[in-house]
Order: sequence, then C-alpha cells, then structure tokens
Amino acid sequence: MPSKLPEQNKPTGPEYGKGHKLIGKNYQTLDLYAKVTGRSKYAEDFRADGMLFCKLLLSPVPHGRVKHLDLSAALAMPGVKGILTEDDLPAPADSLTDNGTVIKANKLGERGLTNEPLYQGEPILAVAAVDELTAAEAIEKIKIEFERLPFAIDPLETLRPGGPNARVGGNTWYRPPAPPQKPGERPAAPPPIEVREVKWTEADFAEAKEGRMPMGHVPDDPASSWSYGDVESGFKNAALVLDETFVTPDTSHQCLEPRTTMAYWQNGKVHVFTGTQSMIQTVPAIARWMNMDPSNVVLVSEYTGGGFGSKGTAAISLIIPALLSKKCNAPVMMRITREEEHFIGRARPSLTGRMKAGFSKEGRILAVDMFSIINNGPYDAVGDAPTSGRIVSLLYQPQAMRFRGLTMLTNTPTRGAQSAPGGMQGITLMEPILAKAARKLGLDQIAIRRINAPEGKAPFGPANRQGKRAYATSSFIKQALDQGAEKFNWNERVARNPKRIGTKVRGVGVSMSCYSGGSVGFDGLTLIKPDGRICFQSGIGNLGTESVIDVHRVTAEILGVPWDKCDVCWGSNTKNVAWSCVSGGSQTTHAMTRAAHAVGLEAKRRLQEIAAKSLGGKPEDYEVANERVFRKGGGAGMTLAQAAQMAIQLGGIYDGHETNPDVNRYTKASAKALAGQGLVVSARDTYPRDGNTYSYVATFAEVEVDVETGKYHLVDFLAYADVGSVLHPRALGGQVMGRSILGIGHAIGQKWVMDPEQGAMLSRRFHHSKPPTILDIPAKMEWAALDIPDPETPVGSRGIGEPPVGGGCSAILNALADAVGDEVFRRAPVNADTILASLEAGHPTQHPLMAHI
Repeated sequence: MPSKLPEQNKPTGPEYGKGHKLIGKNYQTLDLYAKVTGRSKYAEDFRADGMLFCKLLLSPVPHGRVKHLDLSAALAMPGVKGILTEDDLPAPADSLTDNGTVIKANKLGERGLTNEPLYQGEPILAVAAVDELTAAEAIEKIKIEFERLPFAIDPLETLRPGGPNARVGGNTWYRPPAPPQKPGERPAAPPPIEVREVKWTEADFAEAKEGRMPMGHVPDDPASSWSYGDVESGFKNAALVLDETFVTPDTSHQCLEPRTTMAYWQNGKVHVFTGTQSMIQTVPAIARWMNMDPSNVVLVSEYTGGGFGSKGTAAISLIIPALLSKKCNAPVMMRITREEEHFIGRARPSLTGRMKAGFSKEGRILAVDMFSIINNGPYDAVGDAPTSGRIVSLLYQPQAMRFRGLTMLTNTPTRGAQSAPGGMQGITLMEPILAKAARKLGLDQIAIRRINAPEGKAPFGPANRQGKRAYATSSFIKQALDQGAEKFNWNERVARNPKRIGTKVRGVGVSMSCYSGGSVGFDGLTLIKPDGRICFQSGIGNLGTESVIDVHRVTAEILGVPWDKCDVCWGSNTKNVAWSCVSGGSQTTHAMTRAAHAVGLEAKRRLQEIAAKSLGGKPEDYEVANERVFRKGGGAGMTLAQAAQMAIQLGGIYDGHETNPDVNRYTKASAKALAGQGLVVSARDTYPRDGNTYSYVATFAEVEVDVETGKYHLVDFLAYADVGSVLHPRALGGQVMGRSILGIGHAIGQKWVMDPEQGAMLSRRFHHSKPPTILDIPAKMEWAALDIPDPETPVGSRGIGEPPVGGGCSAILNALADAVGDEVFRRAPVNADTILASLEAGHPTQHPLMAHI
C-alpha cells in the first residue's frame, strides 16, 4: 500500500534528526489516514462467498478430561455444517532452524482445542454454521461429561508438600540437556521438553507465616540459578541490608482487536486473514501449526489492532477456522468475543519475588540475592523469571548478585510475552527497595539511581563458560536521569513544604527502566521502478507502531529520494516482501533500520554500476542523490527511472533474476517474483555489533493521595528515553506514552481475580480487570528523548516498545510510597482500600503471598 502524504517536518518539541532530511522528522503515514477514514481492513472486515461462522465451546472446569461427548443433536440441526475437535487437529510438527537443527515439537504444548482442558475457558471444540446464532444454539445441544482432575492456580500452593499439580506429570517444565555435538556434524536436536514435579518442604515454608516468600530448592539449570561476585561479602560490608517480598499482578493483554480469524482453501493453499505483530514470520508458524509446507500458506494481515506481545506470530487459535474450512469446504469466520479473548488472549504472568539487597552508605548496591517465582499457566514456559534477573543485573549494576527462579505450571489461562516480559516484574521488585534504601540512608532518589545506573558497555548477567559476562552496546540513562530531573523540576518538588495540606498528601517518585532494544541479521528488499518510484517490500507486521513504514525512510534518505516518491508494500506474503524480524522484544526499529541501511547502500552500489556500464568510467566515479546517478564533479548522469529501465535490459543481479546470496530464502523467492519490473535490490544486515542492544527510560511521577479515603490521583508524569537516534518523533512519543500507561495500569488497578475454591476466573471483562482509561492517566504527561546514536548500529536507532513499561509502573509505586510511607503495600496494583486499611492498621493488610486476590 503506498505511503504518499505530504511531509510534516515542523517539530512540536525538541528538534530531532539534525543533519537528516527524513530520519528524525515527523510525517503522516498513509496507514493512519486509512484508519481514520475507515479504509483499513482488519480480520473481522473480510468476507467471502458462502462464509460460515464458528463458535467455541469452552471448558467449565479448570482441569479435567472429556469422558463422554455426544454431538448428534448439534449435527442434526439445520444450518450446522461441521464440528471440530482435538481429534481433527494435525500432530504437532518439528521445526528446522536455518542451520539445519531440528527442534522437536512439544507434544504437551497448546494445540488450539483439547480433550484435557488445563484451565477454565480453554476451547474444547468449535461448531461451524450458517450464522453465529445457529452455532451458539448447537453448542447448547452438545452433551459433554468431564472427569475432574486436581488443579492449582497459585504457584506457591503447588510447591507445598502434597500440593496439587497443574498437570498429571508434575508442576514445572524441564528440558533435558542436549547431547554433545560430534565433530564435523550438525548440532544434535535438543531432547523434547518434559513435565516434572518440584516440591518444597514444610521447613522451606516456615517464613511464609511472617509474610516473606519462602525459598526452597531450584532445579539445576543455568537459566534458573546463577551468580557472580562475592554475594555474602557484599552483605557483610553493607551499611544497609533490606530483605523484601513483593507480588506483581497477572494482567491480560487486552488488545482492542481480539484474535478473530477468517480462513478458506483454494487450489491447495490455505488463505488466512488475521491480526499478527509479525507478518512474514507468521507464515512458517502457521505452517508448523497446520503441519504443512509454508509455500501453501497465504497470509493477509494489513492491520492489527494491538498485540503487546500476545500476537508475536499471531495465535494458534487461527487453525480452528482454517481446519473447519477444510472440513466444511467453505470459508469460515471465527469472531472472538471479549470474554473468549480474556481466556485465550494471553496474559503477563505474575511474579512473586524476594529481594535481599545490601547498600553502601553512599547508596551503591554491593550485593543482591533475588528469587523469582512465575505463575506460568499450563503451557509452554515463558521466559519472565530468567529475564527478570538479567534486567535487574543490567539496570542496577550490583557488584555481586545471586539469582534463582522458578516457572511454575498452574491451571490458569495461557501466559505469553507482554511488553517487557520479566523486565517489568524485575524492575517492580527492585525499585521500591531502592526508594526505601534512599530514604533510610538519607539520599536523594535521583542520586541513588545515578550511582547504580549502567553506563557505556555495561555488563549484565552471569559469566559464560569462558568466564566473560555479556554487556550492552551502550547506555546513556544517567544523562536521561539528569535531563529528566531538570525538565520535571525534581529538586523543587522534593523541597516542597508542606507535603500535606488537610487530608491531601503529595508524593514524587522516579524509576529507571530498560529492556532489549533490537536484533540483527534480517533482510531489506527494494524495487526501483521504470517510472522512478521506489517501493519498499516490507515483511514487518503493521501492529500500530508505524515501524512497518518508518524504517524504510532510511533507504530513501541514502538514495536521496523524496518521501512522496516512495511506496511501502506490506500486509501479505503474496506481495513479495522481505524476511523481517519478529515484531516483539522491541526489535523492529533497530533490526530493520539496519536492513534498510544495508539495502540502501546495496541499491546505491547497483545504481553506480549501472551508470558505469551505460556511461563509462568506474562505479566509484558516480554519486547518487536527488533522484539521479551522476558523475562526481559534474558530467553525464541518468535518472533513477532510466537506471531502472537499464536494469531490466541488463537482467541478472540487476532485475531480480539473480539475488544476493546472503539473504533468506523467503527474500530470494520474493526478489525473483519481482524480476523484470525494474532494479530489484536485496541485502542482508551483516553489520558488526559489539554487545547486546538495550533501550532505557528514566520516569518521573507525582501523585496526590487523600489519606481519609485512600483515593489518589496521578498529577504529573514524565518519561525521558534513551533510545539512540530518534527515527520518527511522533511515533516514538506514542510508544513512550502508550507503554508508560500500560505500566501505570499495573500500579493502579489492572489484575486478575480468581476463585481459589473453583479455579474460576472472576475478572472476565474490561470493567473487571480494569485497564487504565482516559480518566485514570496523569493530568499532565510528557515525554522526551536524548537522541544520542547507539554506536553499534549504522543508523543509531534502538527499539522503544517495551522499555517504558517498568518505569510507568514503578514511578507511580515509588510516588505513592513517598506520600504514604513504605509500610502500606507489598504488592501491585495499589487500590484505595489497600491504602486506607493499611494506614489505619499501621502495616500492610493485603495477603502478602496469595495469587489472584
């Protein structure tokens, strides 16, 4: 789809992109124009002749087996065309990495439908009918009987001696070690993952009576248990040691667009219309779930109404209408309701954590002992526990650290990555301790963070087998703290006296936050047409962040082409797009500006070669700018349109009949499909990178609490980002503010509530789980960015989607503690009744450890 609206380069705040024409400048994307005019089509907007509708039958029990299933009455109904059960699903398929390693399928993983539900609300079967009312009535006629099995919804309860297990085989995942690689052979396939049982002793649980998280045995696994430095010596030498327990909430992703999908079959290919964060990367995922060749998958996903990690490569539920379509020989639409989305739409897992931290009198963190327990749900293990430890080690740079983590299976809806998975929870565990330490040591909140903040190529995590620790490509968060404190008038707010007027108390808080900011090694694909227009073949998903379009402005800038002469083609693998990164983990801006830079330089070289072949001389004699290729210092030249025409005549590597050997097979196929249409250029990002890419945010907040009622308001908020070079200011601001609000939701109200006796979800709708609304956000919200390039990437840009989340949550929590004291809450979110009851009691009144309250 083209992107051809006029430039809007007038800055509304700081001037970004100095020295650039396109990078760092605001502009209007055509996808935004399509959204506000109603031209954009989401999955639910598609229709096909003869389309059926399907409805899901969800499990009423948290754990059980289907003992008896009678479908006869439903199938006899007029208008019912078919029913899909687990027995109709393809077997789980192995996958193959680019280097030829076979990854064995997890036969115990989620499959879309099941005869052994592992949480209340898990889909058992699907009915296809001529309309949704008929399908819903058919479900009411199905006779189903369950054998109830033991269930666990609380990760601590399943660790108790004799506690229930979430699965028949145990309560946690275990991956056996891979066999050693034999010389001259490919790495051996890792063994299939297994379910095992972990139980602690009554002695381990003794501290739970005092409200402290128990800490028992952790299986021997490098990801679950590691350390560096002399932890015990650090505690011995500390001027202050704090030992705190904190619980973060389980929170649904709450995408405005549920995972609705329409599918049909044509000429042996399945056509799938759904929302996904990562368009081209979703094709092999669908093929794996369907156990079919990726060449027989057609995916259409032009617009996606949010993902936040839950639609990294769409969702396995999309196989339901695809398989029903094949069974019924008709297109099938599966429209997911809000309640169904709450069950199958993924969620952030809660973290029950214990942190012991030792501080010098200057506030330097000398030692940290961190233990994280993650409520995983029943299926594939999320990485939040190990990630929480790595983020804490990077962001706070403790001189010595020990980490232990457990990921426990429970009979609760499936978890998945949610913006800053693990990082948000780890930061929320550490930040209140840092704030409390500053108060006890008599230090300024900015100062204690500055003395512990990462800088430059900061190390993190444990040492590898060679004794070396990983490190970041760069970090400038100290500058973000300094500039943010000045912009927020931090010193003046702290000095305000009195803090309390009547029943109203003001509090201020600051938080650091970080998360991964990019990956490497993906492709760019560009077509320069005979009319001189440039088309960027974008395999990126359009999930609302604008990166699907933004990153390609790098190529346009390298080639000196005005943006109104550029088109961006995205939305389907039939449009011959490049192999792009998964749009998750804040990868896209970093990864795909690198790919765009690579293809821009490759296009420039090809244009110089074409000019030399046509006009004489050497390629290096020519320059590319202002839509032309011309001799340096003046002389003969040609337009890009003429160069594209010449590329068709030359053929081979110039018009797409031959491709760059470094690019992915998907990109090669797309380039060859474009052959003969102009100058077709593909390139892979092969730039070096020294370190791991992270982005950072310094967040500031002020709150006002009414201590008579417990109600509080968010008065002011500032997020100051260190994300490398700013690519698109308006989009960056949207991400910084939007993801900060996501974090704020975890602090002020968003959570799951479950019935521990029945294992039933009580918070099934928006008004139950309480994501923040326009009425909840701070009265004043601002953002800014440093605009300091990252030295390990050619454009200098890093990702931003996830780093603001932890800061949004923790800055609010720290501001609340500043207002009402450190002994009021030990878990998030913080509600008015929590504040009021705890102030009256003189200590935290909420249960310190129970899940889902």
